[in-house]
Amino acid sequence: MRIAIVGAHKVGKTTLAEELLEHLPGYTLEMEPYYQLEASGYEFSEIPTVEDFIEQFNCSVKLVSKSEGNVIFDRCVIDILAYLHVIDPGRNIQLLFETAQKIIAEIDLLVFVPIEEPDLISGHQTDQPKLRSRVNDLLYDWIGDLSIEAIEVSGTLSNRRDQVLAEISR
Repeated sequence: MRIAIVGAHKVGKTTLAEELLEHLPGYTLEMEPYYQLEASGYEFSEIPTVEDFIEQFNCSVKLVSKSEGNVIFDRCVIDILAYLHVIDPGRNIQLLFETAQKIIAEIDLLVFVPIEEPDLISGHQTDQPKLRSRVNDLLYDWIGDLSIEAIEVSGTLSNRRDQVLAEISR
């Protein structure tokens, strides 16, 4: 089973992915493309650029396409594309969105970790809170447009973990 955990920054995606990995024997974790690219020598701008997000998008496409077996993805093409669209709203992303739809079709379960109300991360603890909020709102819109099984998780880490595990066992 391939599971993708998506959401804006600082919502707990990585923490949830690592928690799931501990409870799902035989699964591997694909860390988010940003960290994989950075480890391979890619130099990101201090403030994320369109090119940085396109590079992450392409990396995510490759990660999902080459994956086999039981994998948890920390981020996926759809949330990376949401960032790209928010920072450059005038860019035509139709082809990228179509690519994202094809790649998302290879995912068995999409786990959306939204910003909760009240927000678990206060404004001073996150960089670019407006960007974070816009990406979160866009993901709400887009996830409904995708033809994929998706769940939205909330609450404590153990609650989120249990929601995903319950969905997997169905």
